[in-house]
Amino acid sequence: MGKSIVVTGAGKGLGKAIARRLAAEGNTLILLGRTLSKVEAVASELGHGSYAVECDVGSPASVRAAFATVAEKTPVIDVLINNAGVYEPFTVAEATDAQIEAAVQTNYAGPIYCSREAIPLMRKGSHIINISSESINLPFVMFSLYQSSKAGLERFTETLCQELKPEGIAVTMFRAGQMMDEDSSNNWPPEIGRRFHEGNLRAGLDLRARPISSFGSVAEFFPTLINLPADVSLPIIQMEARHR
Repeated sequence: MGKSIVVTGAGKGLGKAIARRLAAEGNTLILLGRTLSKVEAVASELGHGSYAVECDVGSPASVRAAFATVAEKTPVIDVLINNAGVYEPFTVAEATDAQIEAAVQTNYAGPIYCSREAIPLMRKGSHIINISSESINLPFVMFSLYQSSKAGLERFTETLCQELKPEGIAVTMFRAGQMMDEDSSNNWPPEIGRRFHEGNLRAGLDLRARPISSFGSVAEFFPTLINLPADVSLPIIQMEARHR
């Protein structure tokens, strides 16, 4: 029997790839995203009763409203995948209030807000998966807010895992490597992109020489992850790209 699975940031990238892969297994996907038209398009493609809900995970009010809608349609959530994130290089000295708030609220607070609302809809055997990044252990420049927000998410995940053990709800921290697909692009100003690349080169990190996996390849692991035997736990997973 299929599971009811909530995926945040499901309108593009890894979230979209995960949704596609899990829908192919007969699961029902509940797709959350800030741009309703994007997640509606994905839900229409998936079928299996999948549906879209507008949600800005960085806003507690938006998350509350989204999960209230979910609760009306889907009383039990089997899996929550906290995937939504913002990925933008900037220096602390040049950071705008909006950039700082977006990184902290979306990457760190967002999974907390979503977990808080999802837990009452979960039962023994349910599963929360938080998507982190290998970047927390690499010498990136212009990524202090992204890295620190993901590091905070990892610590939160470790603690939440212990907190929910008595309830029989599993929690996994999924640390992903560099990935993209043919539709991947960023809206960074060219000068920011140049400084980011050159700064990381000086720090000994040549991003263009590092291997890159596809979103679809990473998503292939998720059917296994959400269908683990009842006597098996995977609290921490690190997946890295490799050269073919």
